[in-house]
Formats: sequence, C-alpha cells, structure tokens
Amino acid sequence: MPRIRATTILAVRTAQGVALGGDGQVTLGNIVMKNDAKKIRKLYDGKVLTGFAGAAADAFSLLERFETKLRDHQGSVPKAATELAKEWRTDRILRRLEAMLIVADHSHLLLLSGTGDVIAPTDNVLAIGSGGPYALAAARALMAHTALKPAEIVRAGLEIAGDLCIYTNRSIEVMELS
Repeated sequence: MPRIRATTILAVRTAQGVALGGDGQVTLGNIVMKNDAKKIRKLYDGKVLTGFAGAAADAFSLLERFETKLRDHQGSVPKAATELAKEWRTDRILRRLEAMLIVADHSHLLLLSGTGDVIAPTDNVLAIGSGGPYALAAARALMAHTALKPAEIVRAGLEIAGDLCIYTNRSIEVMELS
C-alpha cells in the first residue's frame, strides 16, 4: 500500500506574538488526494495553537488528549505537553500512533513526539512534516534578516517549502495569537 505523505507545519514565536501555519496537501503515493486539508487548530478557548503532521486519525486522537490535558492543568501548555508525552510513550495503544504535534501559547512553543520528546526550540521556530526542513530554514533566515511579523514569516516559510517539497502545497492556513 502506498505511503500517505503530507504536511508542513511551521510555528514562530517572537515578542510580537506567535503564529502557526500549515499547508493543505495530502498525498497518497504519487497522487495528490486532497489540497485543502486543515492541519492546524485553536484549543482552550483560542489561547493555544496546535498543528499536526502524520496520520490524521492518530493526530486527532492526540489533539483530543492534549485538549483534555490542557483542561486538567488549567491551560498550562508545558504541563499538558509533558503529561501527554508520558502517556503517549507508556500506553501500548498510543505508542503505535504515528503523528507529531506542535503546540504553542504566548509563552511556550513545543514539539511533541511519540518517543516521549517535548522539545522547546532555542530560536523560537519549529517545523514538522515532509517540508519541515525547508520551512524551518526559511523561517530562521527571515527572522534573522527581516522585521516581518510572525504570521508573515510563517506564510513566507510555508510558501518556500511549497516550492521545494513535492508533498507540500501553497494552500496555506495561518493562525496567530498576538
């Protein structure tokens, strides 16, 4: 069976705010199956941004669990992320989920993986998915050499990734917290 490939998710956090965006492409083998998938969400009354890469059903399951952890920990993104990562790593069923999450609020930007990783980047830029390395490089360059706002950096980084990665398109959605 052909491997489903999809997604580039990019997040940037600066003193001006935080923005997270994703492209809309879902590819099965060498065929684009969908070009307008929604891979980013606002949670916790719009105070937390999330984006996912990987199997959609797995990612939605993780997003639901993350939202529950957010409620359980009064909106603390680091605590909710750590608790989800521990559960994800130790639970036999969750361990099989194939997805990655980026979560962000005004103060935190974190990557969550199924291996139990909760990673906070040193430069306030994160990217996941097949076009992630391209988007990450573009965003880092834009942050270092321009005065663009976070949402503008995210959009430009995703456009560059869309030009380079065959599993990423230019159907881009960006959400921000300012």
